[in-house]
Amino acid sequence: MHIPAGRRLEPIVTLEATGGELERRLWERLAPERWPIDRRALPAGTAVVGGAVRDALLGRLRERPDLDLVVPSGAIDLAKRLARQWGGSCVVLDSRRDIARLVLAGWTIDLARQEGSTLSADLGRRDFTANAIALPLAPGARLLDPTGGLAALRRGQLVAVAEANLLDDPLRLLRGIRLSRQLHLQLEPTTSGWIGAHAQRLGEVAGERVLGELQQLAEAADGERGMAQALTLGLLTPWAVDAGAAPRLAALDAGAPARLGLDARECAAALPLARLAALLPPQALRALRASRRLQRQCGDLRRWWQRLAALAAEAGVDALEEDERLRLQGELEATLPALLLALPGPEARAALARWRNPNDPLFHPQPPLSGHRLGELLAVPPGPELGALLRHLTRERAFGRLPPDGEQESLAAARIWLAQRRGEPRRG
Repeated sequence: MHIPAGRRLEPIVTLEATGGELERRLWERLAPERWPIDRRALPAGTAVVGGAVRDALLGRLRERPDLDLVVPSGAIDLAKRLARQWGGSCVVLDSRRDIARLVLAGWTIDLARQEGSTLSADLGRRDFTANAIALPLAPGARLLDPTGGLAALRRGQLVAVAEANLLDDPLRLLRGIRLSRQLHLQLEPTTSGWIGAHAQRLGEVAGERVLGELQQLAEAADGERGMAQALTLGLLTPWAVDAGAAPRLAALDAGAPARLGLDARECAAALPLARLAALLPPQALRALRASRRLQRQCGDLRRWWQRLAALAAEAGVDALEEDERLRLQGELEATLPALLLALPGPEARAALARWRNPNDPLFHPQPPLSGHRLGELLAVPPGPELGALLRHLTRERAFGRLPPDGEQESLAAARIWLAQRRGEPRRG
């Protein structure tokens, strides 16, 4: 799942792991009194594991962290009972492995049956040592860290628990790169070597899961570096993604939105999309089972980047003919900031200023009159002719030859266009 910035707190991972101070600070941050269920309703032997513990140690815990709980047995039955008791909903995630999700009051709590005879054995089957740290709920219980996750976090490294664990689910190969970028950790050299050695195994994973990891990577502050790293290690070779994506990605660093002048909301929408478009060609998006909407958005961005790159650098979009410029604005009306991230500064900032104005007739093109209104006033039936007339009026309005709200001027222009199209004599 995506790891947002969360509350920026001081990391406590460097605290001494003896004496109970580390556990006390962890419980302060995890704040079970704010959980949507009473932890006393959970069975003996339950422990908090994975992301919530890790993020609390690193000082990046969210206000409502996603909780991963390991229980001795009967996780699905427990989740159903808690949903009935506390008014939430239960989703079975894996019936064979006894994993369920409880969604309640804006919280997400995953419950999983312990794998192996002990909690340490369960942790030893996980992907990375940072995710293999557990905090049992029992009063006074100590932090359990059988794989050395604390030491790795103190070194600023992301370390795989074991090579075989990565291959148990090859998606973990890509997840390692994603986590290293989101958590600002360096991939430990041996772990990086394992990822590169088994990169082709990622092709065995369902495309939707791979795309989900890439989308989360695209959202990371320096996600473009993670994408470039995935390219270097060969993880995306099964989808014919070549090294040519690296230069495009390099321009989409965390500073690009500030250079363009995007606000936080605009950045959250534009930067990940631009990175995905820069990385993934249309055939890769299809193979990864991307939505039609995402395929269209990325395809449009790539096509217009290529078109603008083919024009003289000093001319830019101004070199486009009117019809082509209008098509650009129409196709990218909702996603233009993603295109602008890769364009020269002054021109891009000027375009952004116009795009922010919802009434700009070129950057938000629309006809001055609806098709229904034109048909009613000029007796033009629905069909190709009406469509062509609407496009003509939209172009005239976009380039300032019609006033934004001048119905009479628009009707007069429509009559002239119809007369010329039909070969009728122009009336004085």
